[in-house]
Amino acid sequence: MKNRRDIRILSFILTSIVLVLPSRILAQPPVVSVEVDATKPGEPLKHVWQFYGYDECNYTTTPDCIDLMKTVAEINPEPVYLRQHFLLNSGDGKASLKWSSTNVYTENAAGEPVYYWDIMDGIFDAVTASGCRPLVEIGLMPKDLSVRPDPYRPPEPFGPNKGMGVFFPPKDYDKWAELIRQWARHSKERYDNVEQTWLWELWNEPDIFYFQGSYEDYVKLFEYTEQALHEVMPRAQLGGPHSAGVGDFMRNFLIHCASGKNSLTGKTGTRLDYIGFHAKGGISFRDGYVRMSMRGQLEKHLNGFSMVADFPEFKNTPIIIGEADPDGAAAMPATKSPERGYRNVPAYGAYVAAMMKYSLDLAEREGVNLKGVLSWAFMFDGQPWFDGYRTLATNGVHKPVLNAFKMLGQLKGNQLPLVSDGAVPVDEILKSSVRGRPDINGMAVADGRTIRILLWNYHDFLVPATPARMQLKVLLPDDYFDDDAKIKAVRVSHYRIDENHSNAYTKWLELGSPQEPTQEMLAQLEEAMQLQLLEPPMVLDLYDSEVRLNFELPRSALSLIILERRPK
Repeated sequence: MKNRRDIRILSFILTSIVLVLPSRILAQPPVVSVEVDATKPGEPLKHVWQFYGYDECNYTTTPDCIDLMKTVAEINPEPVYLRQHFLLNSGDGKASLKWSSTNVYTENAAGEPVYYWDIMDGIFDAVTASGCRPLVEIGLMPKDLSVRPDPYRPPEPFGPNKGMGVFFPPKDYDKWAELIRQWARHSKERYDNVEQTWLWELWNEPDIFYFQGSYEDYVKLFEYTEQALHEVMPRAQLGGPHSAGVGDFMRNFLIHCASGKNSLTGKTGTRLDYIGFHAKGGISFRDGYVRMSMRGQLEKHLNGFSMVADFPEFKNTPIIIGEADPDGAAAMPATKSPERGYRNVPAYGAYVAAMMKYSLDLAEREGVNLKGVLSWAFMFDGQPWFDGYRTLATNGVHKPVLNAFKMLGQLKGNQLPLVSDGAVPVDEILKSSVRGRPDINGMAVADGRTIRILLWNYHDFLVPATPARMQLKVLLPDDYFDDDAKIKAVRVSHYRIDENHSNAYTKWLELGSPQEPTQEMLAQLEEAMQLQLLEPPMVLDLYDSEVRLNFELPRSALSLIILERRPK
């Protein structure tokens, strides 16, 4: 796809074409009833979605990235964590797709270490100034420390990776350990509360080509890293293995940390502060439409939770799914791979919301401590508008998926029971995904006398469908209104993400898919990217302790409904 006409054609295919599809795909329940019982508040809703990541750590200091970091910090009531690759890479500090560097470690002619922190400081200065916190990925290998330094850098983003020096273990584990100590001391001196608030991990996906050593090499590297980091910061939280999948590598690592002999201390077990693994769904483009796979992702989450549950030693150990996405290859645009087109439309947000809820449900069922579900999606600097990269924003303009995170961030308070007769049970999703009836479900919370309800209409297949007719009933507690209230009334605000609301992508298409938008166009895009009301807020006078709302919820759409007691 080399010109605007091609991009517009692709966009049309992904968002507008009416296809001749089996009725079971297009079918929508004529009416979906949802009941929220605000008389039975439970425990505070656990937020796990305030984790984000991206490959190119050198993007962090760009204006668009700084603005986006501030945005995600503002929309989340819990601390936001950012994870980036390549923090220890050798190079000139310039970002390109799937590459960055800080040149933090080199050796002089005598083989003595030389530490250089300027680029690294710029990255973490920007993260902390934005209100976010680092999830520090310790890796990859500096060239002068690699056991096989040449060739060092992969020749292209998706070219051959095996044999590249950046992926190999260190030639000297003692020098590696000293690099970790120096980094920890420097961070502790430069930043406030780093020991209490930052998270750390070793490497990225050491079970695949990103680590060119053996499993035993990774375990050794973890032992040296753990000892060095905790010598300087005893309370720092270090996790691993952040494997690409849930398999023998991860299980063997957990066995080693739980009951294996530590080669440095000679004692049984190795300290592991949290457990990390990665999970991706699966997408394809067939018969003219995108097919997603909720099952593909949740199945991996469940496998990871079940594996951790097998170890009594890790019953309460936090779990961070360090990359949790509908697909891989964040840097592959839709112009080269049309199935990636979901990244521009509301379906991505509906997927994220449903995936977060069911991940929490599965973690609770398995009895494990889920701390974070990290979306490996942020931004790519200097790329074409809405090119289909897996991002939250494009050229500073928020995409519909970021508005889904804005909705999730508003779910502050205690959980409320929500029952939808349009929901697909999680066990059915694990068996068949969401490929028959759509999943029309949600989450609800109460924060004082403010009730927030998030609803979605999700299906794996991105095809046109009749909107669901929603009947929402909210049961209010007896003490919701003051005894002396003359009129019982609630103020209802209904926010919506769909094709025509909270959707800068639709507006961009309407403007002709400009790659060089005018100031007037930018103003329209910035207005369209905001979280928008479906209709003006309304006040309902109540005659009992129930609120009833009827509305339509289109396929792939999300609604956030906020009920507030009207002042007497």
